[in-house]
Amino acid sequence: MSVRQEFLDTFGEIVDVLEAEMGAQGLALPPEAIARVRRCAEYNVPHGKLNRGLAVVECYRAFRGAHSVQALGARERQDAYWLGWCVEWLQAFFLVADDIMDGSKTRRGRTCYYLLDKIGLDAVNDALLLEAHIYRLLRQRFRGRADDAELHADLVDIFQEVTFHTELGQMLDLTCQAGGQVDLSRFTEETLHRIYRFKTCMYSFYLPVALGMRLAGERDPQRYRQAEAILVEMGKFFQAQDDYLDCFGDPAVTGKIGTDIEENKCTWPVVEALKRMSDEQRAVLAANYARRDADCVERVKQLYREVGIPEAFPAYETQSYQALQQQIEQLRPEMPVGALEFLLNKIYKRSK
Repeated sequence: MSVRQEFLDTFGEIVDVLEAEMGAQGLALPPEAIARVRRCAEYNVPHGKLNRGLAVVECYRAFRGAHSVQALGARERQDAYWLGWCVEWLQAFFLVADDIMDGSKTRRGRTCYYLLDKIGLDAVNDALLLEAHIYRLLRQRFRGRADDAELHADLVDIFQEVTFHTELGQMLDLTCQAGGQVDLSRFTEETLHRIYRFKTCMYSFYLPVALGMRLAGERDPQRYRQAEAILVEMGKFFQAQDDYLDCFGDPAVTGKIGTDIEENKCTWPVVEALKRMSDEQRAVLAANYARRDADCVERVKQLYREVGIPEAFPAYETQSYQALQQQIEQLRPEMPVGALEFLLNKIYKRSK
């Protein structure tokens, strides 16, 4: 059985554990409430690329010195799978909330959860429950370990710290929109990288690696700092890709309809375009950006084409990839780099 399939099989087992807990004495929720929680988890958690969750597994393997995931013991694999799913649960919590805030219509090729029949803004509470599940799962699997008494507390601390960073990033992203008013002076590289670092880098890249390291017993703060430095740069690269695909990607491939232009977002394409625009082009951008009008959106995209954004992005992607490869190579042989290579290869030249 492949690692991915074994990981997916574990999802069903985890949902069963959550369901049993909710129906047990002490909580004893009614069947309809348990069914809603299960539906929420099954609709939102397991349908992405799963790179974050699998990166936990790959990092744990590398730091345990195993040549393959299958070479790990059954309990070791399950520990890594559970921890990987906790990251996917966090991702689901963020996405459900983000779709509501952005007014998005599709996610992962399907209707956004809050737009489903009889869900609506009750999805806010469902999102909070998804976050709460993380700490139930951590407690179920990792509390009271005889072999590592501090493991549970350290894992909780990592999740809480990274969640805080991400929520700050979401705040920065939202407040940069200036209440819907177009202010091109806000769209700077400094602002963009600050949003990237907080909103994306920490939870999508640093979190899976830090969790895998800690599960493997790694306690050296220097190694965590070394990993974070590279993973933050990787996260910036990833988010720039996301911004580009939001504008120029195929929704049939990406699984979502991009809305960054309509939402007045500070993104890689607009920041890069502003470096290249004439005063006349800036005026056209200001007149058409942040408008929920298809013609205005297309005019912005045409401006991007005029200043060469579709040609600039592949060059940026190649340069970023090569720089990250060099940084990873510099860590050898003192530090296992399997998870870093896994993540970088998963995102390079991606189309969704």
